[in-house]
Amino acid sequence: MKRLFFLSFLIFSLSVSLMSVPAKKGMASTATLEREQTFTSVKNGWSKVERWHDSNPLFQAEDYPPDGRGDQEGQRLTFFGNVKQPHSSRFLLYYGPDYETNPIATPVLLVHGANDNADRAWANPNELGSYGCGATSCPDTGLMQYLADRGYKVFAVNFSHKQGDNYYTAEHIHNAISIVKNVTGADKVDVVGWSKGAFAARMYASSVKKSGGTAYAGDIRKLVLLGNPNKGFDYIFRHGWYHNFSIFTECGGTVNAPAPHTQMVCYGLWRNHPELSIYTTAKGNFFPGQKQMLAKWDDVYPLPMAEQDWYTTYYGGQGFYTKGDGIDTAIEQGSLVQTILDAGVPSSIHTYLLSGNQNDIPTIHNEHTGPSDGVVFIDSAASEAGIGNVADNVTVQLNHLELGWAQSAANQIEQWLRE
Repeated sequence: MKRLFFLSFLIFSLSVSLMSVPAKKGMASTATLEREQTFTSVKNGWSKVERWHDSNPLFQAEDYPPDGRGDQEGQRLTFFGNVKQPHSSRFLLYYGPDYETNPIATPVLLVHGANDNADRAWANPNELGSYGCGATSCPDTGLMQYLADRGYKVFAVNFSHKQGDNYYTAEHIHNAISIVKNVTGADKVDVVGWSKGAFAARMYASSVKKSGGTAYAGDIRKLVLLGNPNKGFDYIFRHGWYHNFSIFTECGGTVNAPAPHTQMVCYGLWRNHPELSIYTTAKGNFFPGQKQMLAKWDDVYPLPMAEQDWYTTYYGGQGFYTKGDGIDTAIEQGSLVQTILDAGVPSSIHTYLLSGNQNDIPTIHNEHTGPSDGVVFIDSAASEAGIGNVADNVTVQLNHLELGWAQSAANQIEQWLRE
């Protein structure tokens, strides 16, 4: 049965700690959006954090890397009820300081990217220490404090799965917007998305959804996309050999990111880790959100033929030290790039694009085969294809990780929100 979902209102009760939303239109009465718990002792300058649960049957359990590298940690683990691998139906909503009293009418929702969280992305870029923010020295305040200090009502969403399905993250962006509207009384919300979070925000704005998902509800005033792979990216398939050393366990890797290979030689022995690859295999589907952002760029920028196993990494097969199925297989398993481009962002949304042109991220093998921010080609991040109303399109001298916190980026974002 075709279902149309719309979050119509929130019911507050002083006698219980649970906040729930009536069933979305077209759903059974058991489907609700519920606030499960509120936390007021929060680090990094936030006022409070709420854990929410959406009982829509759309949400299914996602696969987590079995070695724990994708688990929740720190305060986020506490906020998710000490569940290391939360169900996709749950998310966190962060409230910035003075969200009730700051004078600017339209609230701002911040949406973090892959393998990240609302704290490190927006409130404390230094949470992971040096290099965690794309620079040798990282600040301990971010865009959240910058905007709140200038009178904005700032909120941020935090997802349960760090590399999860963008269909789910797009649905939770809608949920977060609905809650923020109710809390502030605003008709619309400004959304600032970074990387994978920008991709999911554009999905929601374009009504790209699964059966049972929510179509765009006309609730975004401005959409700011930071380093978004608007036309997709192929970074891991261009630079898979170098990329894998941070991923394959036997090579010393621990990073929660997908490899383009299922097998690799580490210290003279072939190691088999399909669960660390971007593909859907018999082991599961551990990095669906990354797969959804894939697109081939080999007809635009030549592949780096000096890099080990460059051909088999990109096109599939067994090389001297690696084995994988190639980018075409991964794209066929779930890329949404063309679907989103075809759907289009409505012209009612003022959309802003911010790209970086510095490929100097200290901790990775940067994208160097064409102009990029170290991860995403500028031609992708700055692409206006499928966007009905591009209000501005700016490229700054920053890398992919700096786009969310650096002074020049914050100045530009605030200028756009103020217009």
